Amino acid sequence: MTREHRLTMANAAATRAAGLARQAQAAAEKSGNAADLAAAGSLWALVAQAHAGIANLLPQTTKED
Repeated sequence: MTREHRLTMANAAATRAAGLARQAQAAAEKSGNAADLAAAGSLWALVAQAHAGIANLLPQTTKED
């Protein structure tokens, strides 16, 4: 998998984490209990961090391998 693929996956995971964080905030404001959504958002943030870290170690490419 290329660096660009990893960065794309990191971006998708970060976007998902942000969405879950917004849902968690809204749920917390309504009910005071958003632990499950917050945990899911946290997990997606870690997935994004992992993909970004792997991408950082890979060489840049100019074409599809």
